Amino acid sequence: MSNILEMKGIEKAFFGVTVLDKVDFSVRQGEVHALLGENGAGKSTLMNILAGVYTRDGGEVVFDGNPLVNTTVQKSESAGIAFVHQEINVFNDLKVYENIFMRKEIAKFGVLNKRAMIKQSRELFERLGVDIEPTDLVATFDTAKKQLLEIAKALFVNAKLIILDEPTTALSNEQIEHLFSIVNHLKNDEGVSFIFISHKMNEIFEIADRYTVLRNGVMVGTGDIADTDPESVTRLMVGSSYSAADVYSTRELGEEVLRLEHLSGEGFRDVNLSVRRGEVVGMTGLKGAGVSETMQAVFGAVPATSGKIFIEGKEIDIHNIHKAMTHKVAMVAANRKENSVVPDMSILENNYIAEHTISSAKQPVIIKRREIKRYNERKEQLSIKANSYNDLITSLSGGNQQKVILARWLNTEADILLLDNPTQGIDVGAKAEIYKLILKLAEEGKTILVNTLEIPEVQKVADRCIVFYHGTIKKVLERGDINEETVMLHATNAIREEN
Repeated sequence: MSNILEMKGIEKAFFGVTVLDKVDFSVRQGEVHALLGENGAGKSTLMNILAGVYTRDGGEVVFDGNPLVNTTVQKSESAGIAFVHQEINVFNDLKVYENIFMRKEIAKFGVLNKRAMIKQSRELFERLGVDIEPTDLVATFDTAKKQLLEIAKALFVNAKLIILDEPTTALSNEQIEHLFSIVNHLKNDEGVSFIFISHKMNEIFEIADRYTVLRNGVMVGTGDIADTDPESVTRLMVGSSYSAADVYSTRELGEEVLRLEHLSGEGFRDVNLSVRRGEVVGMTGLKGAGVSETMQAVFGAVPATSGKIFIEGKEIDIHNIHKAMTHKVAMVAANRKENSVVPDMSILENNYIAEHTISSAKQPVIIKRREIKRYNERKEQLSIKANSYNDLITSLSGGNQQKVILARWLNTEADILLLDNPTQGIDVGAKAEIYKLILKLAEEGKTILVNTLEIPEVQKVADRCIVFYHGTIKKVLERGDINEETVMLHATNAIREEN
């Protein structure tokens, strides 16, 4: 099978720091090639060079038999390369068909042919089996539907090579299966090639044919997926420091810190839960089961329509986020781009913004020297890979942005931490660091609720597992009973029993 893409000796440096060091990377015609590595390993830089976002300092790129020289985004797209970014790039204020035909509008004598564009959009969605109406406003879509729209946009231009950067982050299991069926159809029946970037090993071994691993800007391994295993690939990504051992440790739990009584709101109902000081509670269920909505209500981000919230034994009326913060509740929200990252602020400013919000009345002046010292401590604690604290937070990889957000909330010295998919878009090495940090914080007396769709994550950190189904708690599992089969049986209501 011939190569549709060959990148040889690719070099790139930023401000004198080498980020790609003579990297070789190739993709065959009609294959799914997994590009792997920790955050900051150079994956995004390599793909941005291929897509024409960055210029390379050295090396050569040959695509479909033709050298790519002085590559721009437009040249890359014209050659047949489509990039579906991890951070969703759709126009919320436009309709679906307008997003698809952006810069490709059908017009005659200067008049847009809306009927033709809507018709072609509908045919595309029918071909893909995607339930999207071309005339819908994108602003009404949830994150998962926007992701499917992004993928449809890439397929619309009949790309020969599609780069999928963490495409499943916001998708449910059913949507992931649908996406993979589309990928396999395009690969097997139409010869489309894919570069698949993901930190989820189960997905990599399900969908990919080959893999390439980058570490610190160097290609450290490549081969067929059939000839390796997840632990071997992970060792290549992380290096000799990787350990597959569980990080969970028992600890003595304190008194009750948080109690929910019959809490209900949009997306969740009649939630009863008691959590103790120093306890880590894993919360899971199928996407849309109500876990995230429950967390948001406790944090004051969405209203609870009925029920009560008790903190330290006292009933608290948490009607907004500031109220929650004053009662030492913090939340790392899902979808950091829309809910957490302030893109026009520096890393340092993003780091201290939450703490300053609740302390500004007592200390209205920001003491930059103190903030720099605290940031450097968090940077070391969380292994944040960044150049200068003055750089925009958007200069960081997705995983390092997430670490800065976690550091932001640690700065508030909150006692109750609500972590909504905290390892979303984070590589395996960084995940292990987050797991250890969660347990360390619990050891220090923090009360932590973790929402995740990945059951192995629950097993690594949780004392208990709360399984949601259709907006309410279906089952509470003690640590010894937590396994993927049992959780899924309750998450799908396959076991009909009362708690």
